[in-house]
Amino acid sequence: MKLFYYLEEKIFFILYQMVFLFLLKIAFHAMQIPTNIQISFFAFFLIIFVFYFSFDYWKMKKEYQKIIQTINELEEKYLIAEVLPKPHCLKNKAYYETLKIACKAMNDKITKLENEAIEYQEYIESFAHEIKLPISALSLIYDNEKNYELKEIVKKMDDLIEQMLYYAISENTEKDYFVKKLILSEVIHPIILNYKDYFFKNEISISVNNLEVIVFTDEKWLTFILAQILQNSVKYFDKKNKKLEISSTKEKNKTILTIYDNGCGIKNSDLPRVFEKGFTGSNRKKEHATGMGLYLAKKLCDQLGLNIWIESKEKEYTKIFILFPEGNFHNLKK
Repeated sequence: MKLFYYLEEKIFFILYQMVFLFLLKIAFHAMQIPTNIQISFFAFFLIIFVFYFSFDYWKMKKEYQKIIQTINELEEKYLIAEVLPKPHCLKNKAYYETLKIACKAMNDKITKLENEAIEYQEYIESFAHEIKLPISALSLIYDNEKNYELKEIVKKMDDLIEQMLYYAISENTEKDYFVKKLILSEVIHPIILNYKDYFFKNEISISVNNLEVIVFTDEKWLTFILAQILQNSVKYFDKKNKKLEISSTKEKNKTILTIYDNGCGIKNSDLPRVFEKGFTGSNRKKEHATGMGLYLAKKLCDQLGLNIWIESKEKEYTKIFILFPEGNFHNLKK
């Protein structure tokens, strides 16, 4: 609280005091009170006046700082009216009651929006699970009919539904989170098999190395993250000899998984934005891109305590790294 704002608030009180002193000076002159007594009186009054304002300013500044500290420490700042001390000043009481009414209206609105968001999320989850049944049936029918083009379309539909489902529940991973011991090869191989038809059709060469390593994380979420990365990688091949390489390296207290592709690469100017929601890049094909895959991969990695980053050279390659920290939990399980 700056002194200027305090004086601005007290300006009328100060003017009243100046008028009072002026009238008092006239009264003293009319009563022919000696000048030295007048000077002593006004000096004493000025000292009291300065002392009062100094103490009042210190007190108000302390209260101001306390209120600011309280709201800074409050996680849900819209609850500030519940923790503020009730003022004694009539004017401040009006502001206090107004603030309480406004905060209550805000809390009611937030509660309503939260309930609507929960209901919408539950609907999306239910829809995603229900729609997967007819999609699976269609995939099986087209597989039996050897209609691989329609089967590929159905597979894309299934991937988009899966992405929608995980996007809907990505804010609440703690409700569906189970850390356990995993071998990377046992997680990655089923994903590769799931996309084998696409890899075969597009003549993509896949090699895996050193995946018999142990990590500790949630299997379902990791599977989704890796699937998003692989889907993103295969979209941007622009060479005749398409290569996809998956490997891991074991370092002190950490394991690093690397996914390499020799696709079109990413511009240096685009690299800082690859994990942004909806970003598809300025030099990449956008016909099948949603800009959600890497966004969700990064978001879920952050929530799982994993580190993910990208290295790329335009028109040459892209490497995506995922770091699994070993930590105390890993040591305990050993």
